Parts: sequence; structure tokens; C-alpha cells
Amino acid sequence: MWLSGALASQLGDAVLSFGLGWAASAHGGVVAGLVLSAVSLPRTILLLVGGAVGDRVGARRVMIVGDAVMLVVAVAVAITANWVGTPAVLLVVAALIIGTNGAFYVPSQGSMPRLLVSGDQLVRALALRQSGTQLVSMVGAPLGGVLAAFAGLPAAAGADALTFAIVLVVLIRIRPRFAPGSLDQRKHLLREAAEGVQLALTTPAVRSALLLVAGAAGLILPFASILVPLLAREHSWNPSVAGVLVGAQSCGTIISTLLVSKRGAGARPGLVGLVALVVVGAGQLTVALSTPLTLTIGGAFLAGAGTGVFVSSLSPIMLSAAPVAYVTRVQALLTLVQSAALLFTNNALGSLAHAVGPGAAVVVSACALVGCAIAGLTSAPIRHLTTVTLQAGKRRDHDKSL
Repeated sequence: MWLSGALASQLGDAVLSFGLGWAASAHGGVVAGLVLSAVSLPRTILLLVGGAVGDRVGARRVMIVGDAVMLVVAVAVAITANWVGTPAVLLVVAALIIGTNGAFYVPSQGSMPRLLVSGDQLVRALALRQSGTQLVSMVGAPLGGVLAAFAGLPAAAGADALTFAIVLVVLIRIRPRFAPGSLDQRKHLLREAAEGVQLALTTPAVRSALLLVAGAAGLILPFASILVPLLAREHSWNPSVAGVLVGAQSCGTIISTLLVSKRGAGARPGLVGLVALVVVGAGQLTVALSTPLTLTIGGAFLAGAGTGVFVSSLSPIMLSAAPVAYVTRVQALLTLVQSAALLFTNNALGSLAHAVGPGAAVVVSACALVGCAIAGLTSAPIRHLTTVTLQAGKRRDHDKSL
């Protein structure tokens, strides 16, 4: 029930994001960049505080408040844009509210599967969420484009408001298994945020998985957003070919995550995730070195399939290794380090592609992914993690909550 509402909300967000970007582009590049920054800047700055708030009052409560706020904002944007159009001030103010709300909402949303399902089901639940998220990302932008073309920003904002109403009803109906800590245990909010960082750095399983996922994300995400378009231009492919490659990667991710959601990640999810990372590297290498287009598309599909298995295997490690009282803060830290890694790798891989060519940059990315997998093998918490360990951790948290 929660996943259905969450995916509906993500679809609405994707539609509204495209609508905001399209409306901002009418004012020129400066305003478009300002709107994008207005979303990302507060979200990045306040992420750790948002994670602390989620652990303090409960992820479900934070999401209820966040959905209620965004429902009001989406309706207000739809009505205002219908009356006065899309002035830059409206777009920037809406983006600031969306970014600030996201800083609190995203960590809580990421931690919800940990609070809803038992340990033996966590891998499958996260895989199902990943497949749904990937599907939403494939259809969200085109749907936003259709709405923006025929009805403009008011229609995009109205659609987003409808999805927020859906997930708000869902959140009111469900009840997580675990509750937040008692009032007498609470400290200053910034201190609680710092304690979340300290826990992640001092808990071996959390620390190792956090570094591995951050490094892998920094190499996987730029592949579709930067390297594939540059590679297409180098080979004089038209934009539709680049779209097919990105679509093949997304299809691989969806299929692999659906399989994991049905069968699980096996008894050794840590090792499965490391092998999957090597598969991603092999897929990227195939794309970089292949001449026949069919083989290139197969490489993109392979990279996507490995990505789905990797994310589905490694995400439960962090959520299960962290005590339930810290799970939202760990999720916030994960989002933050992934953003920081992307800030570096987007520029590094882009500069490398400019200097030596996109094909060479993809080869470097593939080799670096294999290097991440080898580094993960040196981590005993990841290498030795078993499904039994995850279940035992969940049982301990359940006993403490009682």
C-alpha cells in the first residue's frame, strides 16, 4: 500500500519538475539555473537535519506533514499559474519550498521500507521499490512534457497535487512497526544529526556499505546522463540512439529488480552486490568498445541489470546494520554522500571525456567500478554478511521496540 502511494507521488514530482523546468526555460538559462539551484541547495544543506527530525518524530509523521505541505503548494502553484502565468518569482519560490521540503521528506521516505517489513523481506521490498522508481523515471518526463505542451504548468501542478493527496491518505492508514525514541532521550537537533554521522563512521557494516554505494553511484549515474550522450555524438548517432541506450539500461534495471523482488538476493547479499558491480563494469566496457549497435545496446542492458541487483543487495545492508533509532539519519547521510560523489564524478568524467574522448572515459568508469568491487571484497562486514545476519538484526530491533 505504501509503495503504491510513494510511486504515485514520485510520478507527480517528476511531472511537476519537468513543468517547472520547462516554464523556467522560457525566461532564459539564468532563471532556469536559478530554479534548479533553488531546489538542490536547501535540500543538500538541510539533509542531515531532516534525517534527525525523521528519527526524532518518526518517518511517517514527517512524510504526512511533508505531503500536506506539498499538496497545498501544488494547488497554489496550479491556481496562481492559471491566473498570472509563470513569473520567475513564482518558480523560484516554489522551487525553494520543494527543495526544503525534500530535505526532510527524502530521508524519511528512504527509511520507510525498513520500518514496514521484516528482515527476510527487506531485500525484496527494496528491489520492488527500485523497479518502480526506475519505471517512474522513464515515464515521468515524457508525461510532464505532454502536460506542459497541452496545458502548461497548471496541469503539471494539478497532477502533482492529486498524487500527494493519494499518498497522504495511504500514510494516514498505515502504521510502521517501530516508533521513534522517547521524549526524555532527545537532544539538540544538530547534536542528533552529528550522532547519525558518528554512528555511520563507527559502525563497520554501515561505513563500508556507505562508501561503496557512494562510490558506485558516482560512477553509475553519470554513465546515462553524461557519457552516453557524449559517446553518441562521437559516433555521430542521432539522439534517438542515445535514448535507446538509456532505455535499455533502464529496462535492465527494472527486470533485474523485479527478479530480486520475487526471489530475493540469496543467502550472501554482500557478495551478490559485489558481483553485480563487476557486471555493471562489464556492461559499460561493452558499450565503450563495441562497434555493432546491437552489442552496444546489450552492454547498456547488462549495465542496467547489474545496477538493479547491486542497489537491491547493498541498500538493505545499511538499513539493517543501522539501529532503528538512527535509520533515517543514515538514509540522509547516504543521500548526501551520493550527491557529493556525483558533484565530483560528473565534472571529472566530463573533463576526462573532453580530454581523451568519451569512449576512454567510459573505460575508466568501468575499471573504477571493478576497483570498487575489489575494495568491497576487503570489507569483512560486506563480504561475510548473510541473510541470517539481516534477520537477526531486525529481531533485535523488534525486541528493543517492545
